[in-house]
Amino acid sequence: MNRKERIRGYARHYPLSLLLIVAIWVVCLIPVPETPLSDVPMIDKWTHFVMYGVLCLTILWEYRRNHSTTNWPRLIKYGVLAPLVMSGLIELAQAYCTGGNRSGDVQDGFANGIGVAIGFIVGTALIKLFQR
Repeated sequence: MNRKERIRGYARHYPLSLLLIVAIWVVCLIPVPETPLSDVPMIDKWTHFVMYGVLCLTILWEYRRNHSTTNWPRLIKYGVLAPLVMSGLIELAQAYCTGGNRSGDVQDGFANGIGVAIGFIVGTALIKLFQR
């Protein structure tokens, strides 16, 4: 299978996951306007937690929908490690590629990681529940 066919396969089997990935990149790299929610303590961290938790859950859900058996090493690679790597890349891009409009934040990375962990725990519980 060539690269173009592989990309089409991902787009066909993981459309929501890919849409979320693109949305997260866009939201994380555009300047953030001031809103009434800006005064909520740690709103930024909660946003990161939810974004990455939903991303992880979506990847696991679409994986389960497209596969009859669960390949756990592959699922961990794409459902946990890939979002964590993406999180780090986004924080680096915010720090070095946004012209000072955004800043990379280690705490955002921790919030992302906690979101992925909770998403993975909930997602694996759902996978095991639906495998019965």
